[in-house]
Amino acid sequence: MRTRPWSAAFFLASLAWAMPVAAQAVKSGIDAWQQGDYANAIAIWRPLAEAGDADAAFNMGQAYRLGRGVLVDLGAAQGWFEKAALKGHVDAQATLGLLLFQNGNQADGLKWLKAASEKGDARAMLVYGTALFNGDGVAQDPVLGYAYVSRSAAQGLEPARNTLAQMDGIMPLEQRKKGVALAMQKAKTQTAAPKPKPATPAKSAPKVAVRETAVTSPATGTWRIQLGAFSQRSSAEALYKRLASNAPVAGRQPFLVPAGAVTRLQVGPYQSKAAAAAACNTLSAKGQACFPVPAK
Repeated sequence: MRTRPWSAAFFLASLAWAMPVAAQAVKSGIDAWQQGDYANAIAIWRPLAEAGDADAAFNMGQAYRLGRGVLVDLGAAQGWFEKAALKGHVDAQATLGLLLFQNGNQADGLKWLKAASEKGDARAMLVYGTALFNGDGVAQDPVLGYAYVSRSAAQGLEPARNTLAQMDGIMPLEQRKKGVALAMQKAKTQTAAPKPKPATPAKSAPKVAVRETAVTSPATGTWRIQLGAFSQRSSAEALYKRLASNAPVAGRQPFLVPAGAVTRLQVGPYQSKAAAAAACNTLSAKGQACFPVPAK
């Protein structure tokens, strides 16, 4: 008598039994959340979170942060995020770090952002890397900061790409090479991060700023940016004085280039045309005319 093969339904049932009970319950809460049944999702997650499930605790934090199924309570949100973060939940570590950092608790925020950065979270690497680059709350280390931000940009985080372009316009080539090498090394050795079970829409990227004065190495390169042409030399000088303290002009040398009846104001040097273009993008966003030019 021929043995009958196992049915697909049997295998699906086996897989369901193989999944830990807590994981099945967390998934049920996510299903309820995605259907807009926030109260039921909370009812499912709360006992699991109280029993120590990191995914459930993270989702409870998100619920309190957003005010879905419960009233908005950032204190409660922080408490749930911390419970999950202490168990190594990467998304909780990053979210807690950002919450603390943005609310003025820079020291504790950076501690959690560092932990999440070591595990490859893109948001955490952007903020922690920028802090390292600027020396904000941590010892300044522009090479390590560049490494983190470049890894964040490689994951497709658009603000990280913009920040990296600013860094490219500031840092000497040798430092950037060291940063890239360090980023590759960290990518190979980082702890594999478990996939989180988010209860919320896609994560928003934080806003960070690179300061032009962060790196003390002298600027080098063969490109400049041109900020205008003036009939009076004094007007060019006045514009430079007005912009001199603003990134990405700060720390760069002004060049007053005579051209017939006008004087062109150029600033530089920049390492490459791309770096000069990135500087112009920053200035153009502030309403200042600008375009890259090769140094002569």
